[in-house]
Amino acid sequence: DYATTPAKKLETGLADFAIAPFESVISLNNKASKVNAVAVAALLQNDISSVVTLSSGKITRPKELDNHSYASYQARYEDAIVKQMIINDGGTGNIEISYPKKLGIWDTLLTNKADATWIFNNWEGVEAETKNIRLNKFALADYGIPYAYSPVLFSTQEKISSNTDTYKAFLKATKKGFQAAISNQAQAVEILSKYLSKRDIENVDIAKSQAFAANFYGDAALWGTMDDNRIKLFLNWLIKNKLENEIILSQKLYTNELLG
Repeated sequence: DYATTPAKKLETGLADFAIAPFESVISLNNKASKVNAVAVAALLQNDISSVVTLSSGKITRPKELDNHSYASYQARYEDAIVKQMIINDGGTGNIEISYPKKLGIWDTLLTNKADATWIFNNWEGVEAETKNIRLNKFALADYGIPYAYSPVLFSTQEKISSNTDTYKAFLKATKKGFQAAISNQAQAVEILSKYLSKRDIENVDIAKSQAFAANFYGDAALWGTMDDNRIKLFLNWLIKNKLENEIILSQKLYTNELLG
């Protein structure tokens, strides 16, 4: 399990960039020791995550999670989002939440230590499919919950201001890499596999995962861009549900200016 999150490494100066959900950017901007975090690129153009349960169980829709257990990553809004999903489906949102080690959360579902958790369809979803483990998948959009982007690449305003040209060049190269991954998936799989854990190599069909994810990277014109309306919709939802204050609407949380 990792001891330091990507966001914390950015905050402490150990990294120029971090990769995390857009919520991490909001969180850093609104903590007591404020960090001027700014998202500079969306790595996926669509939300391909889901709250899931095992099809072998009795929970077939969110409202049936009432009085059952959910394994949480303890992200800033995660628990509230899951509870609201249950409520929007007609439940009460009364759910037992646990916080296992982050890299073991998926296994808590597989071993029936939790009734539900949140996954990326292109990773744990592919692993489940490869192992013929059937899942019930609940997408946020299907239950009236808007979402921004996950994951995003982000830095700090101070670093961006001091390294604008370098960061633009980095994003240009990153975009080129993603486009190459779309057009040459076999090579992308070969490169990615060198940096994966033994567990992932043994359990995830990397080729299938890459083929799935490549559909959501965005083409050369779209890659990395973040839509104003989509983000505002998510921010307003957070305010409406009293998860954040209106100040988030005036904060510089993202920019497309480095994408060229």
